[in-house]
Amino acid sequence: MELLSPTVSSYLDALVPPRDPVLADMEAAAAKTNFPIIGPASGHLCYLLARLMGARRIFELGSGFGYSTAWFARAVRENGGGIVHHVVWDQKLSQRAREHLGNLGMEHTVTFHVGEAVAALGNTEGPFDIIFNDIDKEGYPAALPVIFSKLRPGGLMITDNLLWSGRIFDETDESPATEGVRQLTKLVASDPRWISSIIPIRDGILVAMRSS
Repeated sequence: MELLSPTVSSYLDALVPPRDPVLADMEAAAAKTNFPIIGPASGHLCYLLARLMGARRIFELGSGFGYSTAWFARAVRENGGGIVHHVVWDQKLSQRAREHLGNLGMEHTVTFHVGEAVAALGNTEGPFDIIFNDIDKEGYPAALPVIFSKLRPGGLMITDNLLWSGRIFDETDESPATEGVRQLTKLVASDPRWISSIIPIRDGILVAMRSS
């Protein structure tokens, strides 16, 4: 189910300023192979939030072939330098991301990990200014305490797919992934340590600030 009309989605993507040709090629490759990326409007939102935060230390849980990483790395570089941690399970996918980010001249802004994302976060020294969360949805609730522990007070957790293509509204859908999205949403919304809002672009992006 497309919750946002194609007309609105196309309009929002068209408002994103011109991008590096490498990013445009990544978008084309994702569209051709149906590879999931956050897309231009969401990528630009992540870049904007990172710039507003003055973020210099960012950790991505689930980084794909480096598309979201590129938006964060650009922000970090423009904020004066720092590091973005890119994590995927697959060595070939990690290598693909290395090539993309190398072509963007951002390889020195990114640290690459191959392994389970939440474990990698737990084993990496914090705190972080931003943690981007886009792992398997059934893992969302269990990841939350680790994310909280590694995020600095005032830092942001950005989580993708909180509207989950409308599946969260289907009361008959009790799949682990859908329940994971529902549970994370409730946990964050009910916890006074988070100040949060879901931004309904693409598939819904949760922006949550650790308040203490």
